[in-house]
Amino acid sequence: MHEFSVVQSLMELIERYAQENNARKVTKVVLSIGVLSGIEPHLLELAFNTFKEGTIAEEALLVVEIEKLKIRCQECGRESEKEELNLLCPLCGSLSAQIVAGQDMLLKSLELESDNEA
Repeated sequence: MHEFSVVQSLMELIERYAQENNARKVTKVVLSIGVLSGIEPHLLELAFNTFKEGTIAEEALLVVEIEKLKIRCQECGRESEKEELNLLCPLCGSLSAQIVAGQDMLLKSLELESDNEA
């Protein structure tokens, strides 16, 4: 399950951002996960809940936003969001499309509490 290694890297990133911002606690982590990223959201959440124990993000809420597949057709030049996981242009029917979004995992935001906050 590669979600564990993904979360290990994510936790390192969270710890670094928290330290750079003098945070004492991370309260929320927002991720965007593309439908073609190969990441299973429920397994990622399980791994996150396991790895956050004893860290600065121990009480953090994980919010996962699913990014749909977005393509740009090479024939008609238009972009489309798709529910289906294929490269068929829904506008002109061409199979000549390029993936624009839906393959990545992105750390969108962190909510931090600093020592100055009550």
